[in-house]
Amino acid sequence: MDQLTCFKAYDIRGKLGSSLNVDIAYRIGRAYGDVFTPKTIVIGGDIRLSSKELKKACAEGLMDAGVNVIDLGMTGTEEIYFATQFLKLCGGVEVTASHNPIEYNGLKLVKEDAKPINIDTGLREIKYAAEKQNFKIPAAKGALSKQSTLKPYINHLMTYIKAENFSPLKLVMNAGNGAAGHVIDAIEEQFNKLNIPIEFVKIHHEADGRFPNGIPNPLLKENRKATSLAVLKHKADIGIAWDGDFDRCFFFDEKGSFIESYYIIGLLAQSFLQKDPHNNIIHDPRLMWNITDIVEKKGGKSFQSKAGHSFFKETMRKENAIYGGEMSAHHYFRDFAYCDSGMIPWMLITELLCLKKTPLSAMVSERIAAFPSSGEINFSLKNPDGSIEKVIRYFKDTASNKDIMLNIDETDGVSLEFKDWRFNLRKSNTEPVIRLNVESRADQALMKEKTKLILDLLKA
Repeated sequence: MDQLTCFKAYDIRGKLGSSLNVDIAYRIGRAYGDVFTPKTIVIGGDIRLSSKELKKACAEGLMDAGVNVIDLGMTGTEEIYFATQFLKLCGGVEVTASHNPIEYNGLKLVKEDAKPINIDTGLREIKYAAEKQNFKIPAAKGALSKQSTLKPYINHLMTYIKAENFSPLKLVMNAGNGAAGHVIDAIEEQFNKLNIPIEFVKIHHEADGRFPNGIPNPLLKENRKATSLAVLKHKADIGIAWDGDFDRCFFFDEKGSFIESYYIIGLLAQSFLQKDPHNNIIHDPRLMWNITDIVEKKGGKSFQSKAGHSFFKETMRKENAIYGGEMSAHHYFRDFAYCDSGMIPWMLITELLCLKKTPLSAMVSERIAAFPSSGEINFSLKNPDGSIEKVIRYFKDTASNKDIMLNIDETDGVSLEFKDWRFNLRKSNTEPVIRLNVESRADQALMKEKTKLILDLLKA
């Protein structure tokens, strides 16, 4: 029985040829069918050159397990989430490696109501079944059909905004040659029908699995330049860039400056709470003071969740939250099956800009001044657990420093809170790195001082 290394905590990802190939994709489809015995599921794939053959193999595996398969064609991940719920199906599969290098691909699996399948909710069992290959023989083979849910998906996206709230704005839209382009075009068509005066400036728009302008991953600083320059060149009001499967979007202000997702979460929370203050908002522990401050002032309630889409979706459901945001630029919406969307955020932010009649830079700079942050600092260490423990011991020993610790939280990694500053230190769930985030209350110098201190402690 061979060991499959492509199974991760939340999804399936691997290097093509060695960790993931058509045989493995077939076995994954077959195992999904055996473990969950769904009647019908939906499948789609991103624009990567390997996605079509992996999708076909997975669909064959599902059908050989007796499952009916609806193929949506080329899709982003959220289109699978939407279709699973909209069509009231038993589950869905998106073939995508999102922002990973070109030699990778993967699969994201969900069950009914687009609930995530992770290592604790069935992925472990699928892995074992795919490795063992002792598959059941179904009464009949499943059937394959093709369908499009693009129109109802776009109609749903339009329910988050009101046409009358919009005034003229120019937006730079960078699809990164990923899967987002066809959705951007469909939204533009709807805007034009409703006379919403928004001008779209599209760059890197054509879907191209060779990624001629680099892998679409705006979290990498070197990948931000094209969007930034386009905003300045076209004198746009904001810029938006997506990753490959467009379940995340990233923002640039009218000066071409990249906006950390932490502050976007605050704006989106504000957008929802202005419409109804009696709503719950979810955030992760990495950076939170800006969000909790906004939520409290607007009359809502904030709740903390461990980072990661499966944890967030679980907390969203538990607290019946209308919105939740992660620093990684995943934004979750109650009315979107509690799932993450890379399209809803920019529509809401654009509407908020029109209502506030304030540039994005001004809206964000006020919050940055109130709660300056380090942004996420990622680095590798030989002994991450020992290094984190060393930092905790330092701050627990009040004799060694002047800070008196007010709270320690281990929801996700470790968060230490002091009167005027706090930090979170955690190991990544998906990469061999440590992630550090530091923030303060209106004191940029203090934030920088403490960031340097912690980095020095970790590297010593």
